[in-house]
Amino acid sequence: MRATTSAGLIFRVMNTSTSWRPSHIKYLAEALNRVDTLRFPADDILRRFFREHPVLGQNDRALIAEGVFAFLRRRRSLKALAQTTRWQRLALLILVREFNITLDDALELAEKKDRDWLNDLPERLSFPLRAAEDADVPDALWARLGEEYEEARRLSLAQVWQKSAHFDLRVNTQKISRDEALRVLRNESFSVAPTPYSPYGLRVFGRPMLAKHTWLMNGYLEVQSESSQIAGLLVAPKRGEMIADFCAGAGGKTLLLGMLMRSQGRLYAFDISERRLRKLAPRLARSGLSNVHPQRLSHENDIKIKRLARKMDRVLVDAPCTGTGTLQRNPDLKWCYNEEGLRELNEKQLSILSSAARLVKPQGRLVYATCSVLRAENEIIAERFLETHRDFCLCSADTLLADAKVPLDTGAYLKIFPDTHETDGFFAATFVRN
Repeated sequence: MRATTSAGLIFRVMNTSTSWRPSHIKYLAEALNRVDTLRFPADDILRRFFREHPVLGQNDRALIAEGVFAFLRRRRSLKALAQTTRWQRLALLILVREFNITLDDALELAEKKDRDWLNDLPERLSFPLRAAEDADVPDALWARLGEEYEEARRLSLAQVWQKSAHFDLRVNTQKISRDEALRVLRNESFSVAPTPYSPYGLRVFGRPMLAKHTWLMNGYLEVQSESSQIAGLLVAPKRGEMIADFCAGAGGKTLLLGMLMRSQGRLYAFDISERRLRKLAPRLARSGLSNVHPQRLSHENDIKIKRLARKMDRVLVDAPCTGTGTLQRNPDLKWCYNEEGLRELNEKQLSILSSAARLVKPQGRLVYATCSVLRAENEIIAERFLETHRDFCLCSADTLLADAKVPLDTGAYLKIFPDTHETDGFFAATFVRN
């Protein structure tokens, strides 16, 4: 099972209903064929695909990326309704069903051999589908959701996963205030508003082109979902403290923690992947932070952990997970889900959390977080940890969120859902060493 924290490609197009050309159908069909293997993250496959086709301009790439992610969100029902192995026909079906292209316009884009199939499409779209097919969820995940939630929540989650995610940014207050960022972006005609929960977030509406915006290039803004920002606020690092981001990855939460520390103290960014830490380097340079120390670990019991045992004021464990909370943003993960992979992740999550706990000093704080909506890797892992680590106790999330002035109350754990809170699904448990 593949896990990711990718924010996704920043492709935005203004009008998908009038921009398509016959050549786009050819390229979209080829891209669909590649991503359908699910061997690599869709973002990576698309980047390679676009490098191989330099003739495609920015708007062309945006259209094809939108089509690919629409396919990944609704892959199962699209395949069931299309009843074909011809990718050009699936591309046409995506245009008609997901982008509301009229049948007449689709016929203009289609090759002659696809037009009879396309004319039969209205009847095909009325075919009844099985519940999991209609929900665009693999059988194993559909069954797991049925075990953990009532039917209304299961359906609600499946429906929201069929839609694209909000696009959130985080303001780097080392360089600019959120109010100033809002004012300037609105003056540039962006439709943007403060995020409802994070005091550092901005939510961008519509479909503006942002990939090369100056403020993303110079570190004034970072692409970061609001739920990820909230996790950093639970850590609540203070200036001068020693902090560890135990699974730093490309460093989105690391940069937030460093910003909250006002670049004072010592912040370790640990990860076992050299490739992910390399991605942190340019972001760190843009951020203006000077207190971040990236460190590659050979494994979760690396000697570096032993040397720093009981020295950290706060430790964040953003654990590898199924990514089910991010299926609007990373829909390819939906089709990688399996129960064996979940069990393997559960053991890894508990092992990583136990190793990270050794870093925490007495009265220090440990935050375990996942971008998952599954109890199997959230509450159950937290409960198993407490059973074997009697020197830690659970600190209620509602109290910590109130201290951070975040208008959320989800009880003892942070639990937010895409269908309820319009964020990525996210979980966090906060422990304090007695």
